[in-house]
Amino acid sequence: MDTNFAIFETAIGAVGIAWNPRGLVGVQLPHADETKTRLRMRQRFPAAQEASLPPEVQAAIDGITALLRGEPRDLNDIKIDDSDTPEFNAKVYAITRKVPPGKTITYGEIATQLGDKLLARDVGQALGQNPCPIVMPCHRVLAAGGKSGGFSAVGGVVTKLKLLSIEGAQPGEPSLFENLPLAVRR
Repeated sequence: MDTNFAIFETAIGAVGIAWNPRGLVGVQLPHADETKTRLRMRQRFPAAQEASLPPEVQAAIDGITALLRGEPRDLNDIKIDDSDTPEFNAKVYAITRKVPPGKTITYGEIATQLGDKLLARDVGQALGQNPCPIVMPCHRVLAAGGKSGGFSAVGGVVTKLKLLSIEGAQPGEPSLFENLPLAVRR
């Protein structure tokens, strides 16, 4: 199936997005600069071509960009092609997508919704494989006791906390992370 991608600018840097006719297949959070984000997209999607945006992808970009500017946006209407997603991961992502901006859930709460609190570590592993961060808002999933837990996107936990701060889910001043580098770039 034909896969295309594009790079677009956001409040946190250049983000990549990849899609096919069935929906989004990937979102890439920013690397050090647009060139490095583009390189990462080409690594993740070697057969993809950089292309102009169909209306539904432009709408997704508009929603992502607004959310990263701090505007509360529900991105649940963005279609994702999860046909290659393992069944367990798809269930985790479905629960995660229901968490609205400014709210959080824990790995254990997702595990409980899946029927077994002991699956919390498996939930974390599934979220670590999330192909579409922001759209599948894995940054809204915390460890027990409100601890940040992990974050596998570029910048790790610093990026996760920045995203939560942008959405108003992190306690403290909104500018808490403004002067920190967004990420230790790979």
